[in-house]
Amino acid sequence: MIRLLGNRLIEVLKAVMPLFAVVFLLQVTIVHAPIALFVQFLVGSALATAGMLLLFLGIDLGVLPMGRFIGAELPKRGSILLIVCVGFATGFATTVAEPDVLVLASQIGLASEGTVSRQTVIHVVGLGVAVLTAVAMARVVLGWSIRQLVTIAYLLMLLLAFLAPADFVPMAFDAGSVTTGVLTAPVVLALAIGLSSVLAGRSAVTDGFGLLGLASTGAILAVLAMGLVW
Repeated sequence: MIRLLGNRLIEVLKAVMPLFAVVFLLQVTIVHAPIALFVQFLVGSALATAGMLLLFLGIDLGVLPMGRFIGAELPKRGSILLIVCVGFATGFATTVAEPDVLVLASQIGLASEGTVSRQTVIHVVGLGVAVLTAVAMARVVLGWSIRQLVTIAYLLMLLLAFLAPADFVPMAFDAGSVTTGVLTAPVVLALAIGLSSVLAGRSAVTDGFGLLGLASTGAILAVLAMGLVW
């Protein structure tokens, strides 16, 4: 536990120090923000560092082991429908709680002056990720080609990008990028790796990965589709 805590602390500090260094350099050379604001930044950085440390510890100690266990247990129930439903529920639940998705939804709500509500964005993105996560789980069981699935998803995505209103296109692609955050990624990956590890003749590397890339296209497709009916 102590070793894990130390390793994670070093990783978090390596992640936040470049940002701190850039802001500090700008503060002393160009921007010269008020001291109170700079101190507020330092306090916020310390809180963010502590939060990231606790988050990563929670993922390592609880989320990943539980995700792998659930994924390994599902095939024993002998129901592909159950696997698909669990994939759908997991994709939706993790996406609507994803911090990056919440931030993006809030910014869209502010920029659109309430025309596109925060909750609408969150639920639409969550639904898109959920559907493609379910498809990805079915793909692990049935052995579908990830190359073909990604090709179909990207072709559909490009088609909708030309048809959807211009305002929704950048929103959609940003939505795709924020869905692979610190919560969704470990849960979905752990679930898929656990699932593929107990299937005969399957590789955890070949079948357990690629899901996040496929699931993120679900967010893009969902937001573009929302633009068509908005």
